[in-house]
Amino acid sequence: MHTRALHRASAIALLTFALAHLANHLASLSSVSLHIAFMEVLRHVYRQRVVESLLFLCVAFQVLSGLFMVIRGRKGRHGFIPWLQAASGVYLAFFLLVHVSAVLFGRAVLRLDTNFYFAAAGFHVAPYQYFFAPYYLLGVLALFTHVGCALYWRMPAGSRGPRALAVALPVVFGGIVSLLIVLSLAGLLRPVAVPAEYKATYANTDVQPGHRADVP
Repeated sequence: MHTRALHRASAIALLTFALAHLANHLASLSSVSLHIAFMEVLRHVYRQRVVESLLFLCVAFQVLSGLFMVIRGRKGRHGFIPWLQAASGVYLAFFLLVHVSAVLFGRAVLRLDTNFYFAAAGFHVAPYQYFFAPYYLLGVLALFTHVGCALYWRMPAGSRGPRALAVALPVVFGGIVSLLIVLSLAGLLRPVAVPAEYKATYANTDVQPGHRADVP
């Protein structure tokens, strides 16, 4: 099978997980407890050894094949959409590498439950919010932008209006979703009390990672 076809098949698998993951984050708009309850249900599926191994393989293949196609096609890339697709793909590769590595490090080394608080901690210890706010905003936006670009190429070449909507609607939707998730993680929609052991990964505290502290 051609690299591009495999890349598309892998993308569908990762997109399915990503949409469930984003829905999990949006559940935090109601409450953190709902987010964690939703997450526990999803974990029964994606933390099955076979499923998780396949997801990791898809991430590795998606990053490598995506970067390969970006580099290979650099000389023949002309126009806004091709460059938008390439740029969003490169950022997604960066985001996936950082995000998956951080989660694995949190689980294996820090011995933390990589739940809502693991993602939110960086927003609540200065100055790390200045990294994590654009990091998450651009990560979610890049996902929907990349999907929109893929949909663009599936539309008939002469249908300028539908093609424009195929990109614009996912970008607008992704912008709204990314903003809501960042505001939720930052505690700007409702107060968020991040446990000390999660903050300890970013600051010197009396609580060491892997040792839970009582939080009011």
